[in-house]
Amino acid sequence: MKVLDATRPTKAPAAPPPRVRRPRPRIAPLVGIAVAALIAELVPRTGLIADGALPPLSSVLAQLGREAGDGALWEALGNTVRTWAVGLVAAVAAGVIAGVAIGLVPVLRAITASTVEFLRPIPSVALIPAVILVFGTGYESGVVLIVYAGFWQVLVQVLYGVQDIDPVAHDTARSYRFGLWARIRHVIWPTALPFVFTGIRLAASVALVLAITGELVIGTPGIGQLISVAQSSGATTEMFALVLLTGVLGVLVNVGFRYAERAALGWHPSVRRSAGSR
Repeated sequence: MKVLDATRPTKAPAAPPPRVRRPRPRIAPLVGIAVAALIAELVPRTGLIADGALPPLSSVLAQLGREAGDGALWEALGNTVRTWAVGLVAAVAAGVIAGVAIGLVPVLRAITASTVEFLRPIPSVALIPAVILVFGTGYESGVVLIVYAGFWQVLVQVLYGVQDIDPVAHDTARSYRFGLWARIRHVIWPTALPFVFTGIRLAASVALVLAITGELVIGTPGIGQLISVAQSSGATTEMFALVLLTGVLGVLVNVGFRYAERAALGWHPSVRRSAGSR
């Protein structure tokens, strides 16, 4: 009978090969769009929905093409984009400044924590009556709604980013007698920047929703106002064409900010891993 020598080292089992993530087929999103378009074309023609309540996609696209030749559509689109852009810039600036200031001072963070948790969940739509009373029915009302909603998106992400700073890096900067602005530039900002971009991307989507909602409810000039007029006049196909346009605008905003994030954060490990897995 063979006896194993306990002092003899045994060979460790070979480690399993690393799992390789298969890249997602680039055609997959196109297949999803094609299926959704086919459903939107066929369902109205089956009679499941009342006649005229939901036009086929081909009719909606044809109407959108006709609307594209009208200058009123582009003027309304410009008004919507202006309200969205002004509100978003103001929300991002206020959120970044407040987030860095509160995040760097533990006392401020402790004092404002309950206030932030109370005010952040309040829907901006619930403020529409008060905003109309104070700012009227101009585009300023839409800007105020966007600033209120977008501010919290950016503020929370910046607070997370400041909290994520490596204490060793922070202490090292202090030991080298970095001033406040030097610490913000070389330590705080590079760490918080990915969180800032996440907050901006979230705020951009929320800002677009509120810009169109404000136009629908308040009646300020823009795509939302055209949708409201089309709905009240019974122009169903035109209404859905404008709704489709808002969806396209939302996709462009999201894709644009994602590309901007990758371009600005190409040095960040998370962005490199995301790009490598595609």
